[in-house]
Amino acid sequence: MLLRRLTGFLLVAVFLIASPLKAATPNGSSTRSLLKDPAVQAFIDSLVTQEGFNRNRLEDEFRRVKLQPEVIAAITHPAEALPWYKYRRIFLTEKRITAGVRFWNVHKAALMRAQATYGVPPQIVTAIIGVETFYGRHMGRWPVFDSLATLAFDYPPRARFFRGQLKQFLLLARSEGIDPFSVKGSYAGAMGLGQFMPGSYRAYAIDFNADDKKDLWNDPADAIGSVANYLAKHGWKRNAGVAVPARVEGDPYARRRPSAKPSLYLRQLAAEGIEPMTRPAGGGPYSVIRLINSDGQPEYWLGGPNFYVIMRYNYSPLYAMAVYQLSQKIKQAYAETHGHRKT
Repeated sequence: MLLRRLTGFLLVAVFLIASPLKAATPNGSSTRSLLKDPAVQAFIDSLVTQEGFNRNRLEDEFRRVKLQPEVIAAITHPAEALPWYKYRRIFLTEKRITAGVRFWNVHKAALMRAQATYGVPPQIVTAIIGVETFYGRHMGRWPVFDSLATLAFDYPPRARFFRGQLKQFLLLARSEGIDPFSVKGSYAGAMGLGQFMPGSYRAYAIDFNADDKKDLWNDPADAIGSVANYLAKHGWKRNAGVAVPARVEGDPYARRRPSAKPSLYLRQLAAEGIEPMTRPAGGGPYSVIRLINSDGQPEYWLGGPNFYVIMRYNYSPLYAMAVYQLSQKIKQAYAETHGHRKT
């Protein structure tokens, strides 16, 4: 999930550092042999001894891996580094709203069943899939094996994390009978309609239509159920709302970043000159979300526990706010196309 968000699987903006990628082919892939890297040999050793992989097969596969310098460039410039007013423009579009209503209409049965099972409203699941992949239109062009290997062995700031994800990916490919070279995803290795990282795929993907497969690439029902399951497992509260706009005296967070984790109640917020503009559901606690508009002025919101749960999918308040606002637009448009019937 993914950039992917991720309680254990989040990606954050980091500074570009010198990479050992030296020679590159015209298509951008590196010619360096991974099998000559002691870290790769140690990684293969662990898979053989701990997970029962075949050494010869693993070595053959790592000979086929093509390191991707472009992946390093991409991970150092994530969209979440943009200011809110630019980030918002990417996702809150009429096309994405209209396509979200269409997705809801087509997959209404699965969405309603996910709500009944996990408590997550249809518009939230739809919006996450809409933000992640435009409802399956853009699930990533990067070979996942190549991307994860590049980040695992040529990106020291997150090497440990991505080696773990590479291991999870190879375990997933083995258990599901998938050719690891056939899978494409994001530059960070996120996969499917909901852009699950391999560890999240193995931990939270479910067979939501009982066909004995957990297919997040081709089966929207499985993707819907898996996204709802992920949110529920990370603490989604049924009927608790997500976020409300706030009125603020002055700009108390101008010089310090507010905490992303909800920890403040209304009385504490009032002491700081912050009050909700509409009554929040759920009773708190709340976090303070400070966003910057195109005029450079701050826009404040109060995020409840469910806002933080969305951030666990992608650890960025911009991401969570884009999901929430898109969900509200989709919900409104869906109601309008259905004669304002409640869903």
